[in-house]
Amino acid sequence: MTSAVLHRTTDVHHRTANVAGRSVFYREAGPHEAPTIVLLHGFPSSSHMFRGLIPALADEYHVVAPDHLGFGLSDAPAAEEFDYTFDALTDVTEGLLDQLGIDRYVTYVHDYGAPIAWRLALRGPHRIAAIISQNGNAYTDGFVESFWTGVWAYADDPGPATEGAVRAALGLDAIRWQYLNGVPDPTLVSPDTWLHDHAQVNREGNDKIQLRLFRDYPTNVDLYPQVQEYFRRSQVPLLAVWGANDEIFGPDGARAFARDLPDAEIHLLNGGHFLLESELDTVTGYIRGFCGRVLS
Repeated sequence: MTSAVLHRTTDVHHRTANVAGRSVFYREAGPHEAPTIVLLHGFPSSSHMFRGLIPALADEYHVVAPDHLGFGLSDAPAAEEFDYTFDALTDVTEGLLDQLGIDRYVTYVHDYGAPIAWRLALRGPHRIAAIISQNGNAYTDGFVESFWTGVWAYADDPGPATEGAVRAALGLDAIRWQYLNGVPDPTLVSPDTWLHDHAQVNREGNDKIQLRLFRDYPTNVDLYPQVQEYFRRSQVPLLAVWGANDEIFGPDGARAFARDLPDAEIHLLNGGHFLLESELDTVTGYIRGFCGRVLS
């Protein structure tokens, strides 16, 4: 009987919803009456990055993981047909959560998922029960300049002279690097990860979508003072589980949370940007302990 119940609650459903005329793909698992955890993925991935974490949490929590528009299995309208900004991606995510009746939730943020979550928190702070940041940045301290120099140059002056550096981020070697760099045992990371992401971001026309988001990225940095004020004002419970060897968002980005959230729980783990690929069990344990305390 126990195993049958566990099987039902950890089944992962693969669904789509129509949000403002766009098809949004999301993974969902766990009992609907349980506290909700919303998982927001980063570049260049999708909810696929949470394929292990979702069933690991779904026996106790209602877990929802959408693909942002332009990523994964969600619609990817051409850049000429949709205004790809982080504000617009937030609109879609907010619309999905409204449609699903999710009024209060824990948000798990990674990479691009962080600026989307920060916007959601500023729009509706009462909806955020807690934050889990896994290499999801909210401070300039977190930027590893060797990675970001090309992004800043392109955003400041988009054109042939600056586009090459950011376009290279869509290549197979660069995506493989994101998964393997800083991982003590790279054999733990399945090649399916970078092959899946590379195929998705290299669909016809998707390069223009990604370049548009690179150009919009500085708006996220402009938002940081408001986000940090939200932290100070709300004292929202926050857990940072961070790949300490990440050369995109370095460990100083995790440490910085303590400036505005003195009670933040911060763990720097021996891993890279996609920490779940090598430290899934450890991260799951920290999440369970954190949510068990702050949601009780």
